[in-house]
Amino acid sequence: MPDEPETPRDFGAFYRATLSPLRRYLARLLGNPSEAQDIAHDAYLRVYPTVQRQEANRPEALLYVTARRLAINRLKRRSISPITPEGVSLETTAAPHPDVARQVMARQELQLLQQAIAQLPSGCRNVLLLRKVELLSHREIAERLGIAVSTVEKQHARALRLLKAALPAESRLAPADTSVPRSGKPSQEATS
Repeated sequence: MPDEPETPRDFGAFYRATLSPLRRYLARLLGNPSEAQDIAHDAYLRVYPTVQRQEANRPEALLYVTARRLAINRLKRRSISPITPEGVSLETTAAPHPDVARQVMARQELQLLQQAIAQLPSGCRNVLLLRKVELLSHREIAERLGIAVSTVEKQHARALRLLKAALPAESRLAPADTSVPRSGKPSQEATS
């Protein structure tokens, strides 16, 4: 493409020429202009060293592929629901002056949840925390821990099953992530 930079000193021109179309593309993918801006800047940061070393034959294509992958990762993280005890809304617990009874109940439920998580086998606990706190996919957890994706899925399902058994019915975790894991196969919990 004639508009693409031929030398590292043209990166500023490359940035100015591609920023607006890239943001529009990402806004369509993400449905959020502010997230699109963040992803666009992350993409430029990632491709800059390669473009600077003149290792990219088509820097604009590299930029769009990088931005698309970052956007997909963001969308995946959005779809993973964090752990919250049923019946306890984040709005209620984060309100400036929730009533005392709700505060006490929320604290007690949180303590029960923390105790139940602490009692999990270490592998299950690590997988659960990476999934629900750091919002990683099964594949990302497998890569981080150096284990198979199927092992991650089994440990995640086991952790959820053990937590369900350990928590009283009124404090059970929301079943948002128990039916079908990313592999497309039903988890053991969903089939039992």
